[in-house]
Amino acid sequence: MIPKKYAQLMFSLILSGLMSLLVSGITTVRTAGLHDQTLGLWLSAWLPAWMVAFPSVMEVAPLTQKLVAMLVRKD
Repeated sequence: MIPKKYAQLMFSLILSGLMSLLVSGITTVRTAGLHDQTLGLWLSAWLPAWMVAFPSVMEVAPLTQKLVAMLVRKD
């Protein structure tokens, strides 16, 4: 198990990985279609996208949390 102090880092790593995987997959299929090379194209698009997505999530997450806190009613 990973220490609790790394929870935000792990959240950002997993969220950015899954979202970039999903978006790059959709984009790859829409652009290139389904064929024998689709998986390779997808993975070659996903890894650079994840390299951008991970630090982006790390930077944007605090702002997003503040915006959500402003929009959600306090009970």
